[in-house]
Amino acid sequence: MSLLLRSWQGAVALLLCLLALSQLPLLGPEAQLPVGSGATSVILLLIAGGALASFLPIPTAALAAILFVAAHGAAWLLIGGIDGNEGHAGSAFFLLVAASWLLGWRCITVLADIEPNGRAAETVLRLLIPAIFGAWILILWEAVTRGAGVPFILLPPPSAIGERIGNSLPILAADVRQTIFKAVLFGYVVGCAAGFVVAILADRVTLLRRGVLPIANLMSALPIIGVAPIMVMWFGFDWQSKAAVVIVMTFFPMLVNTIAGLSAAGAMERDLMRSYASDYWQTLVKLRLPAAMPFVFNALKINSTLALIGAIVAEFFGTPIVGMGFRISTEIGRMNVDMVWAEIAVAAVIGSVFYGVVALAERATTFWHPSNRGG
Repeated sequence: MSLLLRSWQGAVALLLCLLALSQLPLLGPEAQLPVGSGATSVILLLIAGGALASFLPIPTAALAAILFVAAHGAAWLLIGGIDGNEGHAGSAFFLLVAASWLLGWRCITVLADIEPNGRAAETVLRLLIPAIFGAWILILWEAVTRGAGVPFILLPPPSAIGERIGNSLPILAADVRQTIFKAVLFGYVVGCAAGFVVAILADRVTLLRRGVLPIANLMSALPIIGVAPIMVMWFGFDWQSKAAVVIVMTFFPMLVNTIAGLSAAGAMERDLMRSYASDYWQTLVKLRLPAAMPFVFNALKINSTLALIGAIVAEFFGTPIVGMGFRISTEIGRMNVDMVWAEIAVAAVIGSVFYGVVALAERATTFWHPSNRGG
């Protein structure tokens, strides 16, 4: 029983292999390019070998390597076998895909148990584990859409989206330049800076603080779908109107978070600053602003995603014939769903990189904070 509990993923993978053996062949009789017995045997041996290895007292790093090769090798052969036979996968195909996924799951679990003996090893593990997890999302997506013959218009496979990205790099680059490097970056910087400055003024002036907070809470609840058309009417169809939408969306989260952060310094620390005869600005710069930095960076991270969403949605309401939002709204009308997904994929990558840069800046700036000292 302890051996079974040691790797339940391996036990289930072996069981799925046995079920798949009883359901062979991998593809239905209508398949034009059936998978040969040799390839099928290799897939079964990879999965069974990886599953059996998970029960053995193998060093952790070696076991992770074996599981990685077994899981991804079997998945690669399975997806390669469905090429040209979309929609004709049999039950054995999906059983073996599930078994490969379980080995991938076990591989991630083993990697998570490794104790890194240096910063380089720790960095590699931090990148490798989410990379494998993300790869399996794409593998399962590819296997299900192609194996089950999901209509292209409903959900294209990742391979088709990747091919579209490769064939549309000039278009995607122009869209990114219009949406990201013009509207998003300008609106993000101006909106966050304005929110921060107004928060300082509101903290200094009691009347302003009592008046601006209720308005900020009200304005932050405004739907973007109502703000975007107004900004397009005010500032025109080019990137300036999209930047205005981004400013509106990023201003209030920064304002509210900064005001809350300026109240984070403890009473004892404030009394100590007063005992040193510090004035308002000295206390603000040396005590209250450093204490507010986690709140400020929290707003910056929230705004990194809000800015991208705001600019893309704003482009639905009028834009030149370029931009990520324009491309999405145009191509979905033409039923070019692979291009729509290509834009979504590019936006997701850029948003993740944007968020990651802000998170790295936060870690470098607020290294003293307990949430960062633990890492």
